[in-house]
Amino acid sequence: MEQEGLDKGFIEDFSQKRSALLQEIHKAIIGQDDVIEELLIALFCRAHCLIVGVPGLAKTLLVRTISQILDLKFNRIQFTPDLMPSDIIGTDILEEDQHTRTRSFKFIKGPIFTNLLLADEINRTPPKTQSALLEAMQEYRVTAGGVTYDIDLPFFVLATQNPIEQEGTYPLPEAQLDRFMFNILIDYPELEHEIEIVRKTTFEEPATPQKIMDGNAILKMQAMVRRIPVSDHVITYATRLARSTRPKSKEAPDFIQKWISWGCGPRAAQYLILGAKARAAIEGKINVSCADVRSVAPAVLRHRLITNFNADAEGINVEAVIAKLLDTVHEPEEKDYYNEK
Repeated sequence: MEQEGLDKGFIEDFSQKRSALLQEIHKAIIGQDDVIEELLIALFCRAHCLIVGVPGLAKTLLVRTISQILDLKFNRIQFTPDLMPSDIIGTDILEEDQHTRTRSFKFIKGPIFTNLLLADEINRTPPKTQSALLEAMQEYRVTAGGVTYDIDLPFFVLATQNPIEQEGTYPLPEAQLDRFMFNILIDYPELEHEIEIVRKTTFEEPATPQKIMDGNAILKMQAMVRRIPVSDHVITYATRLARSTRPKSKEAPDFIQKWISWGCGPRAAQYLILGAKARAAIEGKINVSCADVRSVAPAVLRHRLITNFNADAEGINVEAVIAKLLDTVHEPEEKDYYNEK
């Protein structure tokens, strides 16, 4: 039966678009299927991503390739300690009319006025400059000289951090990290993928990806994702997952109370549901399941959980906590709904 509020054939079209996108992306990017899928999920949820990975893992190439196949404007900002907010947002300059000799201020837009923005090594710039970017991510507009300027949609920020160099960095506060839907980890490629990377990049020019979608099509996809229905069963499961991360909550398991100093807010459950919707759609599925929630949970939760000294002393990291949490928090059963009533 056709889902209420959805265009006919939307799920089939979404799945076909995903297959075409992956085919074009893999002309330039070898492997990294999980990373690509999480980026596409966030894009179709109209959300932003924080990518953590060592240099040389094709983060910039991946973002540039996505911008090409989606026919989006792309800008890159290399964050440095001396970067100022005006270097991101733009600035007013004094301009004189050659005929009337009258002077007026003209706003010169900064690189943030784009569709796809790569904020490279965001933690290398002071908090004041970080805030200028993060405000635009939340409001989709910027203010300069008392005038507000809207950012054209779709607008997608991919911020990167280098996990091996912490000297001279300004880590993002937890409240700012919460604005990113996903924290995506890029690891080294597998052996066969790395061999193929070396072969292709040293013997021939990579193929040019072809355009698959444009900005209007992306906006339509983003709107349709939000209209995908989700059962109370799945919403309850996602909400319980988020609530179980809070050490002072009665729903928190013993290991959360022992290892976590601060858990997730309601935004985590919202992103769990949105991510599950988009994942189900790109997989060609009509119904959103708890399995979809579990699939996106690590990327949603890993930057929202703060481990304490006990966890550090026992060698427990966030990934281990999330894995144990997914094993501990079970899907709601029928009796749970009767108890709630």
